[in-house]
Amino acid sequence: MLKILFLMLLFGNANSWFTSNGSNNSFNTFKVDEEQYLQWLKAKELGSFKNAVFQKAKNKFKPCLTLSVNKYSKSARGFATITKAINSIPVINNCRVVISISAGTYREKIEIPGSMWYITMEGAGADKTIIEWDDTADKPGQGGHRLGTYGSATFAVNSPYFIAKNITFKNKAPSPPAGALGKQAVALRISADAAAFIRCKFIGAQDTLYDHIGRHYFKHCYIEGSVDFIFGNGLSLYEDCHLHAKTNSFGALTAQKRESMLEETGFSFVNCKVTGSGALYLGRAWGTFSRVVFVYTYMDKIITPTGWYDWGDKNREMTVFYGQYQCSGPGARFGGRVSWSRELTEQEVKPFISIDFVDGYDWLPSS
Repeated sequence: MLKILFLMLLFGNANSWFTSNGSNNSFNTFKVDEEQYLQWLKAKELGSFKNAVFQKAKNKFKPCLTLSVNKYSKSARGFATITKAINSIPVINNCRVVISISAGTYREKIEIPGSMWYITMEGAGADKTIIEWDDTADKPGQGGHRLGTYGSATFAVNSPYFIAKNITFKNKAPSPPAGALGKQAVALRISADAAAFIRCKFIGAQDTLYDHIGRHYFKHCYIEGSVDFIFGNGLSLYEDCHLHAKTNSFGALTAQKRESMLEETGFSFVNCKVTGSGALYLGRAWGTFSRVVFVYTYMDKIITPTGWYDWGDKNREMTVFYGQYQCSGPGARFGGRVSWSRELTEQEVKPFISIDFVDGYDWLPSS
């Protein structure tokens, strides 16, 4: 019962703010929710529970098979394409398979099936090993139906315990003009639990990185885009990453889609850097309970003073959780932020700043 109570506290409306008329009812709600939030923080510090919606991760790191990909090799022992290497793995795979990919640009559209667990892909360096395609949401797929954002991905992962290192994932579709429809162009979609991306690059424009579902960890990654270029409903930690906007108008860095107080999802950016062109929102409230936090992050002057956008729905201002803590740079000034975002305290930020945010001690490799 105690665990259930803490979950209720965690996913309650911890970020209710004053309504525009400053009514007493709003103030009382805010006070109650603040108390609930502080109780959740205390529970986290005591280690009373982990993210209970997710199953305990049981990762495997010792390789049972190593495959080599080299687009220039004529050796019978290796593969000329990544697709062929993946297709050689048993459809139901239950041991760690490492795919070593030599330098080169691989023009391939790839999707790893959900039954093919424990895949590691390691390139020769993110600037040397590049996987690219150019689909957009409005392109026709099989049967003539449009691909949609989900189907536009250059690289899609549906399998748990996936690891990628030293690779660029790129969608080459040109940046769309402002207001264009159907031009979402995903570089990578991750739709599985317990995935890690180390020293990778994700290059695109609108909707670059589809952080769809599951617990994810991004370390020393570079992510480039224009509108909502990190989006989805994952529970994800971005550590020491470079986030670069490339737009001549307004853009948005995140669009997090938490839709319920019961969902254990959100994005946390720790020790990151935000640069680029145009005018950039830190996030748009795609989901009613959207949750995004920036910690110890450098923000260039491109960040709009207000910082956040409610997706045109004022009701979401009462339910989202948007915050920052000890950020730096000309775009980090909190004074002009919307009233429904928050400048976190040392106590409030604790659950968001370590790999425990994604239960990483259970499933991430130790090095």
